[in-house]
Amino acid sequence: MRSKLLGSLYLSLAAAIWGGMYVVVKVVVDVVPPLELVWLRYIIALVALLTVGAVTKQSWRVARKDWPLIISIGLIGNTVSIVTQEIGTMLSSAQTGAIITATTPAFMVVFAWMILKERITLRKAGSVILATAGVLLIVGKAGIDPSYRLGGLSLLVAALTWALMSVLVKKVPGRYSQVTVTTYAVMVALILLTPWMFSRLPELDWQAMREPSIWGGLLYLGVVSTACGFLLWNRGLQMLNAASGGLFFFVQPVVGALLGWLLLGESIGLAFWAGTVLIFGGVLLVIRDN
Repeated sequence: MRSKLLGSLYLSLAAAIWGGMYVVVKVVVDVVPPLELVWLRYIIALVALLTVGAVTKQSWRVARKDWPLIISIGLIGNTVSIVTQEIGTMLSSAQTGAIITATTPAFMVVFAWMILKERITLRKAGSVILATAGVLLIVGKAGIDPSYRLGGLSLLVAALTWALMSVLVKKVPGRYSQVTVTTYAVMVALILLTPWMFSRLPELDWQAMREPSIWGGLLYLGVVSTACGFLLWNRGLQMLNAASGGLFFFVQPVVGALLGWLLLGESIGLAFWAGTVLIFGGVLLVIRDN
């Protein structure tokens, strides 16, 4: 039970950090375009992870047979999922993004059943349904504007690939630290994204990026959101089964909406609080599931 509570705490913190990320991105993306933003946050995250690894004297050795799995995590989760999420958000609305992102835990239940042979219990299914209903209450109407279809398709790819990555993390042998796994996954993403940056980086407004709100936002996205967020998420998934761990993803839109209200003056109503109760009701079912 202690391990389950600790894993729940790690996953909740990761999701809360990513909820705060939306507020930061709203400020930074006006100066740094989405693809460049992903690349820069990974550069910063890599420096932070390597520093943590050096201070804690992590072992960087990985058995040859485990490299395909770690490379797959970097390709599927850190590259395809994050890039399609940024593109989808740019081509659609925040509401559309929240609705489609809410499918991630359901996909995790399916992938956990297919790959890890985890049993789909009534409690797990009920918790997903309860939390999904809460997200739909928060974001409002579930209808998607036809003009957002391309963005919606991109967000669906992001949800599918994030779910698959989260399940693959469970297959990583326990002898590897999460610092090592996360560092190599970020390296894979950087190697794949860097060729696209050669012609794009000179076009950045480096003068505008010297503003405290911009470089401070980049530090948050790189150190807190990427390095700390991925470490907490991957560690939490190691302590719970994949299907149950996915439910904590729903904390993200709650924190994002709450911070948008507090910091950006966005309005929230009774539906937000009712949805929040449903989401945490679903999470509570997971924590109490034995």
